[in-house]
This record gives sequence, C-alpha cells and structure tokens, in this order.
Amino acid sequence: MRGRVVSAGETPASMGNIANIITVVRILLAPVFVWLMVLDGGELGLWRWIAGALFIVSITTDSVDGFLARSRNLVTDFGKLVDPIADKILVGAALVTLSVLDELWWWVTIVILVREFGITIFRFFMLRDHVIPAGFLGKLKTVIQAVAVSFALVPLWTVLGDWVLWVNWTLMGAALVLTVVSGLQYLWDAWRVTRAAKAAR
Repeated sequence: MRGRVVSAGETPASMGNIANIITVVRILLAPVFVWLMVLDGGELGLWRWIAGALFIVSITTDSVDGFLARSRNLVTDFGKLVDPIADKILVGAALVTLSVLDELWWWVTIVILVREFGITIFRFFMLRDHVIPAGFLGKLKTVIQAVAVSFALVPLWTVLGDWVLWVNWTLMGAALVLTVVSGLQYLWDAWRVTRAAKAAR
C-alpha cells in the first residue's frame, strides 16, 4: 500500500491510490443499486429513479478512474485487474435485476454475461503472456451497453410516453449485437496473436 495516492510522479503508485479507490467504490455500489431496484419492486417509483441515477453515476466513474490513473501515472496491476471486473459486475447486476423484474428477456442477459465473463476469464488464464488491447468494437460495445442499460433503468417512458420503449429496445439490441460481435473479434485476434507467437519460437 506504500506509494503515491493522488499526486502525479514517476515513483511507484500505491495500490490504494485514488483511481483504485474509485474502482472499488464502484463495486461496492453494485449491491446498493440492486437493493434500490428490489425496494422499488417494479413499481417505477422514486426508488427506481434513484437506482437509475446511481447506476449512471457509478458507470460514469469508469472514465474518471481511468483518466486519473493515466494522467497521474497511477496505473497498477491491481487496477488493471479490478477495473474491467467492476464494470462487468455493475452492468451484470443491472441486467440480472431487469430480468428478475421481467423487464428484459433472460436469454439476452445470459448471452451478454457469458460473453463478458467468458472473455475476462479467457484473458486472465489463456493469454497471460499476450496482451490483446480492446479494439474499436469492444470500446463501442462498452459505451452502448452503458447507454442501453441506463435507458432501461430510468423509466423515462412514464413521463415521455411509450415511444421511449422503442428507443430502449433498439439500444439493447445494438448492445447485444456489439457484445457478441466484439467477443468473436477478440477471440479471432487472440488466435492470430497466439499463432504468430508460436511461429516465432
């Protein structure tokens, strides 16, 4: 835990630096978000609006901790490991809760979660010696997922009308397609890198 916590510099950063603290807080907010969703019980009342707002604030901190880590040279192995997991826990919690409340088909939630956690496990255990950076589709997928889930959580249709539901389903469909396609692209890139590494030996 020794090292820099907030200040920029070239000396080693602490595992408990500000960027990692924000990441851990994002994970801790996931059960609070689920509790608020369950508390509302599908009534689309005040608790649902608060839950939606909490999700948006939480998912937005992903860009904040990333910016702090890069701009202040606070990047750590712990942060590299936990940051993507934090996002998946938050989005996964939202998808599962929406399915429990019968607002999202379970097969959509299952497909997205299998892709997200499957690729994460594959990256950690199968590609220890190779770094495969996220491609454009992967980055776009992350953004569209966050937007789609945010729209699904915040009951804007109760204020603006049912047309918002069409927007919600369009966004969720786009998120589903990008999730699957970007996952296949990542596996293809991983296969090419692994084959190239073997050929170079």
